[in-house]
Amino acid sequence: MSDLAFGWRTALLLVAFIQLLLIAAALLRPLENRASNRTLAALLVVLAGIITPWMIGFAGFYDRWQWLSFVPVAITLAAAPLFWIYVHALVNGHWPQRGIWHLAPAMVQFAYLAVCFVALPLPVKDAWLGLQAPLYNALAGLGVMIGLAAYGRASLALIIRYRTELPQQVADEHRYALGWLGQAMAALFILLAVWTLFGVWDFITPLGYTGLMGLYLAIAAIALFLGIQGLRHADRRFPMIAVPALDTVPERDWAALGEEWAGTTRDRRWHTDPDLSLALLARRLGTNTGYLSRALNEGLGVNFSTFVNRLRCESVAEALAAGRGDDLLDLALEAGFSSKASFNRAFRAEYGCTPSEYRARADVSKPE
Repeated sequence: MSDLAFGWRTALLLVAFIQLLLIAAALLRPLENRASNRTLAALLVVLAGIITPWMIGFAGFYDRWQWLSFVPVAITLAAAPLFWIYVHALVNGHWPQRGIWHLAPAMVQFAYLAVCFVALPLPVKDAWLGLQAPLYNALAGLGVMIGLAAYGRASLALIIRYRTELPQQVADEHRYALGWLGQAMAALFILLAVWTLFGVWDFITPLGYTGLMGLYLAIAAIALFLGIQGLRHADRRFPMIAVPALDTVPERDWAALGEEWAGTTRDRRWHTDPDLSLALLARRLGTNTGYLSRALNEGLGVNFSTFVNRLRCESVAEALAAGRGDDLLDLALEAGFSSKASFNRAFRAEYGCTPSEYRARADVSKPE
């Protein structure tokens, strides 16, 4: 019986494996974005399973316990659809319809490995392992590459749509981790590139067990990045894109309604609420999101983000004109902005100058 050997390869993969499982467990706790967080947890468990055969293989587990062959933990075909389902759940609040069917190839892969693991006698299992390995590895590798490309493209389309429609829902789009989603997409396409590189390389010149270590280190690193960043944003509420179709809203004097609702919002200073959203403002105005969206879009010619930030900028400009000497960031936070960057960007768009320049002009224009 062979001795186990816990070398540096096993150690590196084991550290990643443990961290992935801990992060997955932590993602089950947040109350916000439960569907997306639990999907990300499932994805991390799948990625941890993918590196497991290499982790235990380098330690000599397969040599010592040959019956471990075909243990169904490396379900590679589940990674890409789970990533897409995660993005879908994050921006829509739920899984896609019939989302489970996108995991059908992964279920077939699991069933095949499970049957071989449980049903085959050890001598047959050893023989079949060598016979089926070239075809299985080729089909599974090709399936992973196609899946990463197809679901990566679908995820990118979701993120672009979300980025486009988010200003219709909230005023501070940057608060909703669009940067993180972009980084997640970049990580996915890096994984696609690395997996493809190693797959082609191994097909042309077989790399052997140790030669593929770079691929599994890359999988572990990208999985940890997704897990850590996903956990950081796990408690952040993401607005759901669910505005009623505009053609279902009857015709009104949208300009008049827009002016009326803008005046009410200004008078009651609702715009100073940093968490103000289209849905929340509609409830306060006693209307629905379809009416409010149309009054802003068609009546005032602005989206929700521009509308709210314009009122916030007006509040700061009025304070500066009145000679208030507060720090600009304090004035911005008081007006409802959540960061200095979003304040400066919105103020320059509204007044064509920075807040500091506006204050200097206001000071110069004051009578001696």
